[in-house]
Amino acid sequence: MTTLNEAPARPRATAGRALAPDLARGAMLLAIAFAHAPLFVTDVHRGPAVLNAITDIFHFLFVNNHARPMFAFLFGYALVQLLDRQLERSGGDWVSARKLLRRRGWWLVAIGLAHVALLVPLDILATYGLAAVVLTGLLRRRDSALLWTAGLTFVPATALVAVGMWFPLSRGISTLTKGSVAADGQGFLPMLVERLSVWPFGLVVGGLSVVPGVVLGMWAARRRYLEEPDRHRPFLVRATVVTMVLSVAGSLPAALIQAGVWAEPSPAAVWAAVVAQPLTAYAGGIGTAGLVALVAIRAGRRRNRLTTMVEALGQRSMSLYLFQSIAFIVIFYPYGLGLQDDLGLVGATLVAAGTWLLSLLLADLMRRVGYRGPAEILLRRLAYR
Repeated sequence: MTTLNEAPARPRATAGRALAPDLARGAMLLAIAFAHAPLFVTDVHRGPAVLNAITDIFHFLFVNNHARPMFAFLFGYALVQLLDRQLERSGGDWVSARKLLRRRGWWLVAIGLAHVALLVPLDILATYGLAAVVLTGLLRRRDSALLWTAGLTFVPATALVAVGMWFPLSRGISTLTKGSVAADGQGFLPMLVERLSVWPFGLVVGGLSVVPGVVLGMWAARRRYLEEPDRHRPFLVRATVVTMVLSVAGSLPAALIQAGVWAEPSPAAVWAAVVAQPLTAYAGGIGTAGLVALVAIRAGRRRNRLTTMVEALGQRSMSLYLFQSIAFIVIFYPYGLGLQDDLGLVGATLVAAGTWLLSLLLADLMRRVGYRGPAEILLRRLAYR
């Protein structure tokens, strides 16, 4: 019997590993690469103006509204999967499972801090680690508690992103430059001090902004939408179409302002655009995950090498996410190839695609030799002691 503090019973996990969640994580890394690479160049307007405008609109419609919300959704989904596996191993011991998930979250925060300190001030690991620590208790609650939490945090999470977008968009400045991480000639120590001084603020703000997506991912995992897409196909089709259309429509006003197609919008129009974009971002992340789940139905029946490679990438998503940072440092920073002053938005987007393709090859190589991935192995050893 379900109590007020317990989640409804779910079907027991099937043997083996479901294809759709790993395919979604592999695709998610491409979206994250697209989102992060332009932040490394000093001038996103460098290069052909028409191509830059087209690429800018592509980012607004299909990257900004999909990358991080999709990560949040998949992270929440994975928390339920981890909980189910741990409960099965421990014979239903909720206390030990809760401690494991929170310990794993704290280690993610630590790895994220090291990522910021040693590589680049673009980190999402610590944000989701903090989310795991704070939200693990909800895994024991009913669906209504999850939905209430998502609803109550939806407004402040949207407002945080909207305020950050309003300043550049209202002044005709590309929103891609507002968080630029291009090297500015500072030495390592001053750069380290600057990064660490703003890291706690970014951690708290980022943690709040991902809560709705994480909690909705938990809710979806209880229904096994990604593990059993065949069983939920009619719902997934409807949900994917609605969420993707909503996401693109919500991003369109800001994209038109950004590209200069909508000239001199009123302050009210700018506010409406910057609110609509993050407001519909959660739909974009969820819709993309649903789309991958539908693709996984066919991919699972007719396996090919690309499916296997993307699956391998998803299984090593943390390691290859960190690899992206290393690759971008080598490509963009002055002590690497130094292309931060030579490439614009189009060039950075092509670098992102190339980096993802290389990570795809690395993941497949690790799969062939039976290697899990260095970051995954490290986190498992730390969390499981």
